[in-house]
Amino acid sequence: MTKKMAKLTLEDSNEIIELPIHQGTIGPDVVDVGGLTAKGLFTYDPGFVSTASCESAITYIDGDEGVLLHRGYPIEQLAEKSDFLETCYLLLNGELPDQAQKAKFENGIRYHTMVQEQLSDFFKGFPRNAHPMAIMVGVVGALSAFYHDSLDITNDEHRRIAAYRLIAKMPTIGAMCYKHAIGQPFMYPRNDFSFAENFLHMMFSTPCEEPKVNPILAKAMDTIFLLHADHEQNASTSTVRLAGSTGANPFACISSGIAALWGPAHGGANEAVLTMLDEIGNESRIEEFIRRAKDKNDPFRLMGFGHRVYKNFDPRAKVMRQICDEVLDDLGVENDPLFRIARRLEKIALEDDYFIERKLYPNVDFYSGIILKAIGIPTSMFTVIFAIGRTPGWISHWDEMISNPYRIGRPRQLYTGHARRDYPGK
Repeated sequence: MTKKMAKLTLEDSNEIIELPIHQGTIGPDVVDVGGLTAKGLFTYDPGFVSTASCESAITYIDGDEGVLLHRGYPIEQLAEKSDFLETCYLLLNGELPDQAQKAKFENGIRYHTMVQEQLSDFFKGFPRNAHPMAIMVGVVGALSAFYHDSLDITNDEHRRIAAYRLIAKMPTIGAMCYKHAIGQPFMYPRNDFSFAENFLHMMFSTPCEEPKVNPILAKAMDTIFLLHADHEQNASTSTVRLAGSTGANPFACISSGIAALWGPAHGGANEAVLTMLDEIGNESRIEEFIRRAKDKNDPFRLMGFGHRVYKNFDPRAKVMRQICDEVLDDLGVENDPLFRIARRLEKIALEDDYFIERKLYPNVDFYSGIILKAIGIPTSMFTVIFAIGRTPGWISHWDEMISNPYRIGRPRQLYTGHARRDYPGK
């Protein structure tokens, strides 16, 4: 088969540069511009919106069609038939586990959920009002100080153990951030609870009584984790890969991903939804804010509607909408003013021509924010929960990169500063 090539003609020159075109399993072809450097040229792509920074077999997104596949499996099918830990296994290993493999994997995660007791002392150094993401960045990075036995990134077994530890300990650390903020004692994980049950137990239980975890809320929590497990080469995943390309240890790499996720343009969207609902205040003001959202000269924007990648309905939002209905119905909070505003906004977005024509559908952040609020999780913890769910994606991309030949990441620039100039004489 003849290899496809792209031809670049340079203005004011007879030279034609041929660039190879690579084809993936599905998705757009990719022009390999690596050879341009030898010609003294770079490409210019702010935000890397048209640049494939790596080759990956983990996740595929078609934003125009509203498609999200993990190792080929549609997210809707995984949300319906799988669970978070099975999806973790799929992301890490490429295939769904059989019953024995799943049991072994779950057992491996279960017995890595505790953290070193000395790590608890770290929290004493943070003020009670510290943002939980600030604490999480530091504590996760500090894990490398405690687990020297899994820091050889060239060792397959070390990478596997590091992956287990990170997936298992993230909910423990996340819950510790919350307990520290409210002045309650840390709760140890329990080996008889599922992943999501354990997180809710460590968040809301106290030593004063036997833990009770609502199974509907646990299912919702598991689904939220699953729907956030990976999303291809987004800002935080790319950050993890870039840090990993230096040979940094996995705990440091995941900590860098948490830092990137902390940015309000990335992981803070569901928190922004609740802030918006609070700003609207009551149903009587909804029409006012809808008019503002339609006014291109007004800086106000409806948060939780539309998506940078999905130009169709976010496939995760379809699943989350059903979970949202189940949670609100179980908790009996349909008449809460905040949730009534959310329901009214959802109806408008799904029926109003302005939103339909622009495909500004409710996204996963809109529904997840409402669910987490209903469960009783404070908005400051929303991004922490995002980080817990995204950890298997981060570690899978890190492992995929380390397992194959790779180069240290080194983006180029278009320099627009001063040309060479001499230091002025005195």
